[in-house]
Amino acid sequence: MAEAHLGRLKDEFICTICLDSLSDPVTIPCGHNFCLKCISDCWDQSQEFFCPQCREKFSTRPALRRKNLLNEVIKKLKKTALSSPPSKNYASRGDVECDACTGKKFRAVKSCLTCLASFCQTHLQPHNEVVAWKGHKLVDPDRKLKEKLCVKHQKSLEMFCRTDEICICMMCGMTEHTSHEKVELKTEREEKQKQLGATQSEIRKRLEDKEKKLKETRRTAEEMKLSVERVMGEHEKSFTDLIHCIEEAHGKLTKKIKEQEKREMEKAEGVMEQLKKEIEELKRREAELKELSKTKDHIHFLQTFSSRCVLPAHGDSLNFTVTADFSSEDLLKELSGLKKRMEKISKWDIMTRTPPGREAPIFTLQPLEPQSREDFLQYFCPLTLDINTAHRDLCLSEGNKKVTREGTKDKYPDHPDRFDCWEQVLCREALTGTRCYWEVECSGDFMVFGVAYKGLSRKGLGVECGLGYNDRSWSLLQYPSQYFVYHNNKETEIIAPYSPRIGVYLDWPAGSLSFYSVSHTMTLLHTFYSSFTEPLYPGFYLGNNSSATISHLTPGDR
Repeated sequence: MAEAHLGRLKDEFICTICLDSLSDPVTIPCGHNFCLKCISDCWDQSQEFFCPQCREKFSTRPALRRKNLLNEVIKKLKKTALSSPPSKNYASRGDVECDACTGKKFRAVKSCLTCLASFCQTHLQPHNEVVAWKGHKLVDPDRKLKEKLCVKHQKSLEMFCRTDEICICMMCGMTEHTSHEKVELKTEREEKQKQLGATQSEIRKRLEDKEKKLKETRRTAEEMKLSVERVMGEHEKSFTDLIHCIEEAHGKLTKKIKEQEKREMEKAEGVMEQLKKEIEELKRREAELKELSKTKDHIHFLQTFSSRCVLPAHGDSLNFTVTADFSSEDLLKELSGLKKRMEKISKWDIMTRTPPGREAPIFTLQPLEPQSREDFLQYFCPLTLDINTAHRDLCLSEGNKKVTREGTKDKYPDHPDRFDCWEQVLCREALTGTRCYWEVECSGDFMVFGVAYKGLSRKGLGVECGLGYNDRSWSLLQYPSQYFVYHNNKETEIIAPYSPRIGVYLDWPAGSLSFYSVSHTMTLLHTFYSSFTEPLYPGFYLGNNSSATISHLTPGDR
């Protein structure tokens, strides 16, 4: 009974992390005890601090308090356990039982690969004392001994067949696996151990990479959260200021109209008062004249006629004018335009992009993707060909809006920006940070439309010079019956009818470049998506007897 009680006491002093007796025990705020090393390692590997037993979380890493008295009790229990007779060392749950014991079985201390059985300390004695058994191979207790036995010959598995990748017994090696490559289990284990080490190293490397990525992602998420809060604050202030301006303008306008109303009403009341007086005077005169016309006294009539028949003066009241129309055409026009602008902005998309060198995205308000040609033309960008980049086989005309490949070399002066082998030309304008649209009329055998960074090479026949054949340019190649798009020397075929007019739409903030066939409708040919990092320069490559004209888009064209 005392020993059973002692066993129960030992179970009470188990660390729930290592599942062993407490070593250098410490207590955390929730009251549970752990080994100092176990709980320290657990918290060192985590961003959160919690109890591994009850899962209670702590906002900061708790201080650990050593339990000296508990440590002394555990030491005494261990001494008591060591002094207990081994015969009382019964197998418990999870232990390998002794195969030789009858009744209640003791814990096995060794397993014999020759006998294919496990033995407690007492039943193991013959293996240490009997000469015939001393040659048996003993290993730590193993409950899976039957798996180490050849199913066919019931012999111990002692070799490894590299041909079939299985463990075999000596009998198998002399029969089914005669011509196969066979090695000792230890030799194969050493070889596989090296592979295991390499795999472990790769796993550790991947684990480190994943943990690093997790850390970066967590940091990026925090930066994004701060960015969102900052952007929301900025937009909140902007819209608040806008609403304040509108309310202030509305208040001022209302006040002005009320003041004007008051002045006009006072003027109108004065006019009405004057008119009332004049009306009373006229009625009085009318009554006097009526009375005079009825008198029978000729002398009285003639004596008063001159004074009674003089009309009273009109006065100035009838010249007063009252303004009844308070509308302002200019103001209403401005307000209507502002309303349309706000309605348009309300339909814009919220775009995000991450500039180079930043991990947190930038939020921008962008108009919706254009649909009709009229929508595209609002982003029209006038372009001019740069004569300093033109190959000598190309002729520029119409104010450097048209380029023609005529086969005769123009006498252009030497310039570091000039293409010396590729029949190409770039535009002067650098496009960046906005939306741009341009159209080109083309004719001839074939034509290339594209954009490129300023760093596009100009000298030689290498792909580093051609539009679309490197990572610094994007292009559309047009034949009379087919199209191809290129970027970084990767080709994609586009099936679409030929069009003599090509529209190019660049949305630099969104990182998209689109080519359209332009007729009575806009037909999308292809869209490139990329994170543009530099200004882009439109450019052209011309086939034999080809020409390209950058369209002059006037207000009437839109």
